[in-house]
Amino acid sequence: MSVNKDHVALSVPEFQARKGQSPLVCLTAYTTPIAKLVDPHCDLVLVGDSVGMALHGLDSTLGVTLDMMILHAQAVRRGLKNSLMVVDMPFASYEGSPAEAFRNAARIMAETGAAAVKLEGGETMAETIEFLVARGIPVMGHVGLTPQNVHGFGGYRVQGKGAAAGKVERDARAVAVAGAFSVVLEKVPATLATAITKAVPIPTIGIGASVECDGQILVVDDMLGLFTEFSPKFVKRYGALGEAASQAIRAYADEVRARAFPGPEHVYGDKAPS
Repeated sequence: MSVNKDHVALSVPEFQARKGQSPLVCLTAYTTPIAKLVDPHCDLVLVGDSVGMALHGLDSTLGVTLDMMILHAQAVRRGLKNSLMVVDMPFASYEGSPAEAFRNAARIMAETGAAAVKLEGGETMAETIEFLVARGIPVMGHVGLTPQNVHGFGGYRVQGKGAAAGKVERDARAVAVAGAFSVVLEKVPATLATAITKAVPIPTIGIGASVECDGQILVVDDMLGLFTEFSPKFVKRYGALGEAASQAIRAYADEVRARAFPGPEHVYGDKAPS
């Protein structure tokens, strides 16, 4: 039986083929309503483990579980028609061994309809990336500042300064050679991100990196101004929805307390339904 689909989402090969072409637009999403909002404008939607901080009030991404990622990815999948959906593999779900990574990645793919997974790490994760790709699981890499290693970095600090630039570039090259279809470059100097973009054959997606990357990604809550407690310097806010929501909630609360909240007569006129 054939299925007629009005919309066909961007595929992994199509995304990879955009290397060096028009910039790739990427955002995170964690819920169906936000997925529906970002889908018409994005090439890729990432169900990021940043959900732990953005929606669950965690101090870092380390407490995010596989079940949490699957639940949010299922919700996002329902809201997408056009964008490529990628799901983050959370901390401790892939580092133990390539076999462990495959089991968990396969579960994500099967239960969410994701097109690919994303995992953090460069040279140390190359074997795992190669193992997954060989078994039919597309992988997006992530190097530079890798938030799951925040304690090892001593905080959310710029990576790849000075002599450390070589390490970040080796990491990016390693994930490309291992078969990743794209790589996120987070919080690295612009000159380094530009050099890596020219050096690797796969699209680079910047976050706090160079405008010369093949694409850009932001946490949607940061970009919309919904999540204001943690404000990275590299984030440009395109809205102030958190402030607007606060004002709306305050107006509602004031009306309720003043007994000015619209009653049935507001909807039905003088006669309320019996």
